[in-house]
Amino acid sequence: MKIAFATCVRLGLSCIEEIYRINGKLDLLISLKDEKARDKSGRIYLDDIAYEHNIPLLKVNNINDPEVIKALKDYEIDWLFIIGWSQIAKEEVLKAPKKGCIGMHPTLLPVGRGRAAIPWAILKGLKQTGVTMFKLDEGVDTGDIIGQGIIEINENTTATDLYKKVDEMHVSLISKYWDDIINDKITLTKQDESKATIWPGRKPNDGEIFSNMTMDEADKMVRAVTRPYPGAFYKEGNKIIRIWSARVDPDIGKIKLKDGYLTPIEYEIEEG
Repeated sequence: MKIAFATCVRLGLSCIEEIYRINGKLDLLISLKDEKARDKSGRIYLDDIAYEHNIPLLKVNNINDPEVIKALKDYEIDWLFIIGWSQIAKEEVLKAPKKGCIGMHPTLLPVGRGRAAIPWAILKGLKQTGVTMFKLDEGVDTGDIIGQGIIEINENTTATDLYKKVDEMHVSLISKYWDDIINDKITLTKQDESKATIWPGRKPNDGEIFSNMTMDEADKMVRAVTRPYPGAFYKEGNKIIRIWSARVDPDIGKIKLKDGYLTPIEYEIEEG
């Protein structure tokens, strides 16, 4: 079984490292060209691991570029992993590997299809989230499920915490299902469309703290968009307070909210 792996983020690199830790092998690596997506959260480069394990490395502008399809066919790839890749793979790419393409999404699909899964899980106050390994189809996170892993969330979980747990769960799922994948023994389960939800993308400006927010809303915002994301922020005159961690209190604090106060703990002052 010949396997290719496309990624440009830490989650994907962790999976590649795990494949080699369990004595697996990859036949082709695909990543973005070095100059692209430099500011993407978790952006990494695959040159070192490609060199270490003597894996051919193809750098592209888009996963749907003709050279991707050609490489998949030239290397006679059976499965292509596409992990942490923002571009949607189109039909020609999905059909280029003999068996298809495998992705992972940091929610318990069909809940939370779409973007910004880690911030949204915290903002929505979920008690559980997870990671789903699934066969990619032409929809967005709609393919048949190979396996899932559950991650617990509590009122103190930050994006930093959750990103780490999501990374660890990616690795765990790779380890759990690798043998089934290479031995053609995976079981595919269709998603329950009646339970499907879609979460929209988020931009850095969506992290703003407003005085009409409740303590709960402000606290979740700070925790949801802290590192590796751009951070919550509060505008004070011509300055911006970039908040990485904070505490809330009903009676005392620095930033007045609807029902109390928010006090930045780790923060930076930026000129507006």
